[in-house]
Amino acid sequence: MAANNVRVLNEGASSSNKPEPAPDIAAKLQKLMLKLKGKFMESDGKKVNYVGLKKSKEFEEYLVQVRDLKNIKLDALTEIQRKVFFINVYNALTIHGLVEQAKLPDSVLKVPHFFKTVAYSIGGFTFTPDDIEHGILRGNKSHPASVKPQFDSKDPRLKLAMTSCDPRLHFALVCGAKGCPVISVYTEENLDKALEAATRTYCQAEVQMKTQTNEILMSRLFQWYSQDFGQTDTDVIRWVMQYLTPDQQDRASILLLKLEKFGPVSIKYKEYDWSINSS
Repeated sequence: MAANNVRVLNEGASSSNKPEPAPDIAAKLQKLMLKLKGKFMESDGKKVNYVGLKKSKEFEEYLVQVRDLKNIKLDALTEIQRKVFFINVYNALTIHGLVEQAKLPDSVLKVPHFFKTVAYSIGGFTFTPDDIEHGILRGNKSHPASVKPQFDSKDPRLKLAMTSCDPRLHFALVCGAKGCPVISVYTEENLDKALEAATRTYCQAEVQMKTQTNEILMSRLFQWYSQDFGQTDTDVIRWVMQYLTPDQQDRASILLLKLEKFGPVSIKYKEYDWSINSS
C-alpha cells in the first residue's frame, strides 16, 4: 500500500486482461520510451520538451502501457533484467512526475518531497524514485541525508534489491535537473557498454584536475555518494581516473601522488545545477 502522501501515477485499468511475461512488459515499455526520447528529448539527451510530451498521443499511449507495470512479476526477472528495468523506470517516473505537475517548476526541488511522493505501482508494490535508487539499485543503502537503509529488514521489496551497488548507475539516473547525466534508454544487451559510456561522458565533463593550483573539482554527486566509490578521497579519485581522458589521467596521477605523500591537494565539489532540464 502507498503511504498517504504518495501519489501513484499509473492507476487505472491495464491495457490487457491477459497476463504477460515480465520481460515482455519491460520490452514494450523500453520501446515506447525510445519513441518518447526520439520525439521529445534533445538528441544529446540533456533536455526534455515536457510541454510537448504532455499533450502528445505518444504520452497517452505511455499512460496506458505504464499501467501494465502493476501486473509484472518482478521475481521473474533476472538481476540484470531488474537492473535495466529499474534504471529505465526511474527515469520514466521522474519525467512522468514532472509532466503531471499543474505547472512545470523551474526546479524539481520546488516540488515538495518529489522523490519520495511520486510513485508507480509495480508488481504489487509501490515504488518512489528514492525506493528505486536507494532501495533497489544501490542494494538498499541509505539516502545521503539519512543513516538508515531505504528498506527495513521486514520490507518485502528487499528481496528485489541488487546484491551489490554498481557506482556507474549514478550516471544513468536522471533527476530532472540540468546537472544530471544525459537521458538514455537501457537494454539488457547494451547495459554494460552503455553504463561505461555514460560514466565516461559524465566524468570527463564534470571532473577537473588542476595541477597548477593543486585542486580537484568534482560534481557533488561524488560527495553525496562517496561510499559507493570508495572509503577515502583517494579511493574515489582512483575510481574516477579510469573514465578520464589521457590528459586528465596524467594530471590526476600527479595530484594523487601529492595527496598521498604530501597532502596539499584541495578537493572541491561544484554546486549542482538543479534547474529543470526543460527544452
